[in-house]
Amino acid sequence: MVRLAIVGTGGMAVWHAKEFSKVPECQIVAACDVDVEKAAAFAETHGIPAHYGDLDTLLKKCQVDAIANVTPDPFHAPVSITAIQAGKHVLCEKPLAVNYKQAMQMVDAAESAGVINMVNLTYRNSAALQNARDVIAAGEVGPIIHVDMCYLQSWLVSTAWGDWRTKPGMLWRLSTAHGSMGVLGDLGIHALDFASFPVGRIKQVNARLKAFSKIKGERWNDYTLDANDTALIHVEFENGALGTIHTTRWATGYLNTLQLRLFGEKGAIRIDLDRSWDRYEISQGEEMQKGLWREVVCPATPTNYRRFIDSIRTGVNDQPDFRRGAEIQKALDSCLLSDERRAPIDL
Repeated sequence: MVRLAIVGTGGMAVWHAKEFSKVPECQIVAACDVDVEKAAAFAETHGIPAHYGDLDTLLKKCQVDAIANVTPDPFHAPVSITAIQAGKHVLCEKPLAVNYKQAMQMVDAAESAGVINMVNLTYRNSAALQNARDVIAAGEVGPIIHVDMCYLQSWLVSTAWGDWRTKPGMLWRLSTAHGSMGVLGDLGIHALDFASFPVGRIKQVNARLKAFSKIKGERWNDYTLDANDTALIHVEFENGALGTIHTTRWATGYLNTLQLRLFGEKGAIRIDLDRSWDRYEISQGEEMQKGLWREVVCPATPTNYRRFIDSIRTGVNDQPDFRRGAEIQKALDSCLLSDERRAPIDL
């Protein structure tokens, strides 16, 4: 039995509690938050036996094997490294850190300590993505030449997720002073991983980022609304393929849409998570000659939560690990630099 503590009890922590509770070999033994009353309420809601107001106390007083780091982005590195130095395995929310240098400090700490380390890139839970990667690796659609990826949200123009003006959990994502890398760090990280996981490492990025006007003065209460909310990225992969990756919070009519199209010499694959997480479409052979597509139903894939617990039990670190998280972080940093310089940046 793996004894797990959830550190940080905001909105995403609810998902961690639900998903880890589905893993029979995992027992959630503690919740931790700097707001101890919040930690107590979270623990009571999810039937967790203990709660703490700081990580040091948790590590001293609670018998725990691993932590799920669900703190805000600026605390990913210090919380993870503290837990690692105490010999604990860590599943960290994305992005892994606030910059590549910090991410590599996390990689070095985890690998030196020999603990299991994973970053929670949640769309790896898609069986369609996992199966498509296997098909591409087997050469069934030939070398990939062109990639088209988008991640679309609309909560700046829709209240389907609530009014962003009244929700701190949404407002902080619009403010660099509150630790946000904008839509690039929030959604772009998923898009970069989703697109490159089946194709291979990204070699170069050329990005444009923009924060469109939302309200007069671009300030709401304590939040300066300066974080980018639209990102357009041209990428070149190590295999020579070219691609476009774009993401925005202004995609009217789309609540939370990820779409990926992969074009190879012998076929093409398209994934639309709005339609299905475990099915994709493929065009090969005679189908591609006629512009026809065939649906593929994929076998189930383990979630990141399941992979994390299995890794601890077997001692074999599954993906996506901290090194992958750092790789994507480097791409994010390069996108920021590319936008600043108005030039492509080699990774």
